[in-house]
Amino acid sequence: MSFESLGLLPELLRAVREKGYESPTSIQAQAIPTILQGRDVLGGSQTGTGKTAAFTLPLLQKLAAANTGAGSRPVLRALVLTPTRELALQVEESVRDYGKHLRLKSTTIFGGVNANPQIRTLRAGVDIVVATPGRLLDHRQQGNIDFSKIEFLILDEADRMLDMGFIRDIRKILAMLPERRQNLLFSATYNDEMRTLAESLLHDPVSIDVAPRNSGVTSITHVVHPVDRERKTALLLHLAKVNNLQQALVFTRTKHMANSVAEALNNAGITAMAIHGNKSQPRRVEALSGFKTGKLRILVATDIAARGLDIENLPHVINFELPYVPEDFVHRTGRTGRNGAVGDAIALVCVDELRLLRDIERVMKQTLPQQIVPGFTPDPSIKAEPLTKTRRSSGPRPQGQGRATARPAARPAGQQPAGQRSGASNHSRPQSSSKPASGTKLGFRGHR
Repeated sequence: MSFESLGLLPELLRAVREKGYESPTSIQAQAIPTILQGRDVLGGSQTGTGKTAAFTLPLLQKLAAANTGAGSRPVLRALVLTPTRELALQVEESVRDYGKHLRLKSTTIFGGVNANPQIRTLRAGVDIVVATPGRLLDHRQQGNIDFSKIEFLILDEADRMLDMGFIRDIRKILAMLPERRQNLLFSATYNDEMRTLAESLLHDPVSIDVAPRNSGVTSITHVVHPVDRERKTALLLHLAKVNNLQQALVFTRTKHMANSVAEALNNAGITAMAIHGNKSQPRRVEALSGFKTGKLRILVATDIAARGLDIENLPHVINFELPYVPEDFVHRTGRTGRNGAVGDAIALVCVDELRLLRDIERVMKQTLPQQIVPGFTPDPSIKAEPLTKTRRSSGPRPQGQGRATARPAARPAGQQPAGQRSGASNHSRPQSSSKPASGTKLGFRGHR
């Protein structure tokens, strides 16, 4: 199948070709004709399957068909809601890339930055707004944005918005929109709360589900490296150096740990930056840009980056700490192995996280292979310590804020117990050579 067979405008086909795409993905092939027909859509798709283009291309086509032409002031007709500013920026970038040959204007609305430039852009007129719920409501309540002409509503990563506590804001926004509109809801996971939202939002929707929910992308090779909690940083440095990792996205649970890991990497001569909710928007953009261009070898992130980051051909994702929510592991690792490419997902797991690992394997419906890195065999005498986290508030979290946990700081690079031996890891296929330590896998799995 080709994009031409989907009935897209020549201007859109030209933009698709300029981005180097020749044939649509499964969700694009199913969603684009359905959306062009005017149907509501409930889309279930794993990250990295081309979901953004699946709704962006038909949305642009429908808006262009009703466009009044040059010289008239644009009127807001399409609203895309996303859980984080990073995802909002990426979706709007796709809107601009695919719509660059059309006379349509778009903008992003999110918190953490000066609102005045957003106000000026809204007052000048736009066709499409890509927004996070909180700042969008602020603009609406201040009279800076008019919802009366909206014809299309898209909820992207809807499950993540619910998980971050945005359901109240979403319902407020829905109550302000015109009743007659086309609704598109996309989610990688699906639970009772999501089902309730879909039933209240969508009218006679077409359900498009291109992959089993909550499972990992098949082009990703997973490996778990058991390690003592105090030696995770040393193991990460070892993996980065032995395997010469040039581009790896590392996830932590907390902002503090992200900063600590990034500092240890830089002290070891490995360029890295942390990205999390306490970082200003310019610093977050700087970090992501440096990572994409290769200026930074490693980006250390909390879960604000687990969704929406589109880093072409990202080879490695490393879970320095496992997430509390198993589905978040799927979204984290989904940053690699995108659009048919292969990728490695590495998890550094200590005895405290064995319950989290079991929950992840239950959700993914698979047992993740374990590999002891020589010289980093876990000490069986170390007992599990409870993982604590702050209570989730009933209201929305601040934009991009991840879950918090109390965790001792990782041992700085170079501080290793006496007798530590170095060895090669086999997590990266080109350097694969080492074997698991005999008998340790079962011991780790049985550790309580």
